[in-house]
Amino acid sequence: MSTTVLATKLFPPARRSGLVARPWLLERLDGVLMPGHRLALVSAPAGFGKTTVVGEWAARHERVGWLSLDDGDNALPRFLAHLWAALPGLRVTPPAADVPTMAALTALVNDYADRADEQTVLVLDDYHAIEALDVHEAVAFLLDHLPDQLHLVLATRADPPFPLARLRARGQLMEIRVDDLRFAEAEAGAFLNDVMGLRLAGDDVRALEGRTEGWAAGLQMAALSLRGVPDVAGFIDAFTGSHRFVIDYLADEVLARQPAAVRDFLLRTAVLDRLTGPLCDAVTGRSGSAQVLDELDRGNVFLVALDPDRVWYRYHHLFRDVLRARLLAEHPEELPRLHRAASDWFAAQHLAPEAVRHALAADDHERAAWLIQEALPEVRRARQDAMLLAWVGSLPESVVRRNPVLCIAAGWSAMMAGELDRMARWLDAADAALAAGARDPELAGTWADTEDLRTAPATILIYRAALAQARGEVRATVESARRALELAAAEDHFVRGAADGFLALAAWAAGDVEEALATFSTAVRELHSAGNLVDEQDSAVVIGDLWLAAGRPSRARQTFEHSLAAATRNGEPYPRVTADLHVGLAELDRELDDLDSAEAHLETARILAEQGSITENRHRWYVAMSQVQVARGDFTAALQSLDEAEKLYRRGSYPEVRPIAAMRARVHLAAGDLAAAEAWVRDVSDAVTYLNEYGRLTRARLMIRRGEDAQELLDRLQADADGRRAGSLLEIGVLRALAHQVRGDRAAALDVLRRTLAAAPEPSQYRRLFLDEGLTLPQAEEAPVEPLTERELDVLRLLDTELTGPEIARRLYVSLNTLRTHTKRIFTKLGATNRSGAVRRARERGLL
Repeated sequence: MSTTVLATKLFPPARRSGLVARPWLLERLDGVLMPGHRLALVSAPAGFGKTTVVGEWAARHERVGWLSLDDGDNALPRFLAHLWAALPGLRVTPPAADVPTMAALTALVNDYADRADEQTVLVLDDYHAIEALDVHEAVAFLLDHLPDQLHLVLATRADPPFPLARLRARGQLMEIRVDDLRFAEAEAGAFLNDVMGLRLAGDDVRALEGRTEGWAAGLQMAALSLRGVPDVAGFIDAFTGSHRFVIDYLADEVLARQPAAVRDFLLRTAVLDRLTGPLCDAVTGRSGSAQVLDELDRGNVFLVALDPDRVWYRYHHLFRDVLRARLLAEHPEELPRLHRAASDWFAAQHLAPEAVRHALAADDHERAAWLIQEALPEVRRARQDAMLLAWVGSLPESVVRRNPVLCIAAGWSAMMAGELDRMARWLDAADAALAAGARDPELAGTWADTEDLRTAPATILIYRAALAQARGEVRATVESARRALELAAAEDHFVRGAADGFLALAAWAAGDVEEALATFSTAVRELHSAGNLVDEQDSAVVIGDLWLAAGRPSRARQTFEHSLAAATRNGEPYPRVTADLHVGLAELDRELDDLDSAEAHLETARILAEQGSITENRHRWYVAMSQVQVARGDFTAALQSLDEAEKLYRRGSYPEVRPIAAMRARVHLAAGDLAAAEAWVRDVSDAVTYLNEYGRLTRARLMIRRGEDAQELLDRLQADADGRRAGSLLEIGVLRALAHQVRGDRAAALDVLRRTLAAAPEPSQYRRLFLDEGLTLPQAEEAPVEPLTERELDVLRLLDTELTGPEIARRLYVSLNTLRTHTKRIFTKLGATNRSGAVRRARERGLL
């Protein structure tokens, strides 16, 4: 539907016979093919022949792609779908709905960059129709990265928001402006007499050219109006003034000279952006529209053919505007009927965006609501979020409130905006609508019978779980998610996956990481069964975060890298989660003190995330960058990054385990500004919960820096984390050691480190944790480790062979589970994460 490619947008206007030759303009446009030129800009007000000139030029060249833009292309996915269809010979597959824009465009650019001898041009006609910032950014990105083999031509009424001055200074811009497009006297004469068939004297041509100032549309309307006029000079003297005045005056003249049936056809079809015979038949209520369009085309009555077969047309924009104004003035009562007829025709063709637009234009909100409900599944699959929100926002609130599915969509819209109270009100409205429908069959009969309606009760509970999770209400999250599971049928995989996901997030918020990992794995399987690949891919970020909380950075890295490989398999464009995976890898590299690699991942993420990162994660890039800046000692920049993170942060489903304010306090601590840190720390809650843990650990750091005893606080935090979060226990142990070191008790510090490292699953994966606190990992590794038992030494020696795990178990006459227990204990004592690492560390310590 919304991403269906309209073939009529991909053809330049069909070339008419008898065009006025303007070879010098065509030669100017040839300049865009010269080395170094990126953009040809044809910019002038309406009616100066921009499309005609560019279309004639395009017809003379091979490998020219054409895309006629309209208001609908302000939806980025629709724009990209047509862009891909317009480009000739593009070998990259069209981007899926979840693919970040810059990643998709990068693949496009790389494809053309590989073709050394092929020159390709993309024409974007009517670029002034574009207002959406994300579409401008996509074209600007393409313009900035064009290879020498690919060039852009833009025809527009207004200059686009691109750095034209920079392109001009670099010699990369070729321009055709209004003064270039004006018809000179000789060209005006050729047009009026040779093309339009008039026999005007030189003085009349000169006067008309002067009155219209060489404006092609004015000359055309004047020529149509002059047919059969006896007093040519008097006619020419009768109009003057601005283009707007000339349009109104001459359009009246053109309309007045049409037969009544044709004039009626023109007015009633003016509600359409594109015209074809069957559609016009439906709107006008009569047959033979295809023949009328053909006659108008041959009569040069401001009709533009949109395909070579002349099946689809549009009116000249200025002429269409005049027709609509006349229709509104003369037959305002007809507008709703005309739009409803158009809506019905588009709906029958399964073109939902056009059907909904005309229903809304007809003020037929009930019809629009029905169409929106039917379109929802496809809109969701195509990730047309902006379109859905615009639709719901165009409906009166009273209409939305009567429909549970639309209430849910409105609640989702509020959640995306971070307006949680408004979200709650819409969910209440959804419940009320369902209850009203149960009492009133007539009301329920106005709802489309869709899957969304059937699962609405469970979906409402899913969104209530999301709302509770965003507010930090763990118990309410669990209650709503469990009730959703009870309502969901076995085949409702998406609902079940979402419910399990929120149960996992609630376990995470409660600090039970092992439970969260297990439950989230179930959620991912359900999402996979539902075919919801976007959410399945997004889950990798959460799973990686959970492994970090479990003290297993290597498992987090494995998760990120596996998902990254899957996302880029077979050279396909990146899904949106890729940016967030790179941020995750940057945080892991930062912890390993590999700051160059961390910055490289962040730069990749920055490019990919411009249109593609998960909404709730957009602040994390700045958080990760701030940590790298802290590691480099640039505390001012780190605070600025956190300020940017705070602007982007939206409360959502993910637990807020690292509050930005607490991170800012830690930067102040690192910079030695204890007063600034204390200003935040004194407001930290005394409650010992996982959601408060980061702030409480920040308070412990401040207490240690001030020479205060933090042991009681650390004891309470350790008791809460014990057996549930190895990552927290490692940090708590480091702070205990730091407290002893600050007091000058090195032996006690080493003892605490010894016991902390022995218990940590992967202590070697943490370096900045020690460096940021004034310790070094070599210092930590000096701490004596618990010696290996004789049996563990036997296992270690066999690990230093080519034997497999089952073979070692048989050699030692133990079960495989027992062998795994011994191996895990060996890894813990040696601070290793795998077999080869354990062997290496054993050799370093002289154990082998």
